[in-house]
Amino acid sequence: MSNIIECRSVSFSYNEGNNKTEVLKNLNFEIKSGETTAIIGQSGCGKSTLLNLMAGLDTPTEGDMLIDNINISKISETDRTELRAKNFGFVYQFHHLLNDFPAIYNVALPLLIMGSDKNKALLKSKKILTNVGLENRLNHKPSELSGGERQRVAIARAMITEPACLLADEPTGNLDAANAAEVLELIIELNKNKTTALLIVTHDLSIANKMARTLTLFNSEIHET
Repeated sequence: MSNIIECRSVSFSYNEGNNKTEVLKNLNFEIKSGETTAIIGQSGCGKSTLLNLMAGLDTPTEGDMLIDNINISKISETDRTELRAKNFGFVYQFHHLLNDFPAIYNVALPLLIMGSDKNKALLKSKKILTNVGLENRLNHKPSELSGGERQRVAIARAMITEPACLLADEPTGNLDAANAAEVLELIIELNKNKTTALLIVTHDLSIANKMARTLTLFNSEIHET
């Protein structure tokens, strides 16, 4: 299997006045096509920082972060944006949907931004919303949906481009236990039989245990368990 993400001796730090804060130190690992991985660690340990680095939203202080074998530190911000759009789908703790648009347009938006035909984008949006059980909510705006339904729309939006990797940052953290379990199973089900890698950042061991592989972030370093 090919590497979607490769992390080579990556460190990340920032300065506040004369003080240097080291967030990540000498990380080495890779995420392969079709692989399911959890990154766990306590709140504030740098999990979201690492996710931003892997997504090309930030660049390492030291070392190399490769996306699809391309070193993100060596390309322009425009090229990083295109690389990110091509390779990743994102699901966050909060859905980040556009409140003025119904579900079908929220999900179709990534394709429309990429220049896809409107009718084809909406047709694909309808299909994937049906796959996540929202065929009767196509024209409902986010305010008309439950928390679990809004997160399902966010998942559908992340998957519509058929990304090489789905990056999920605490995707069930804002849901009650029942909805959290349903959303997690939905993410796993959508990922089955696809070459899409699934990477979930979480502090919840019950979520990590459903992944094939777990990486633990502790004291700025990564450990495979």
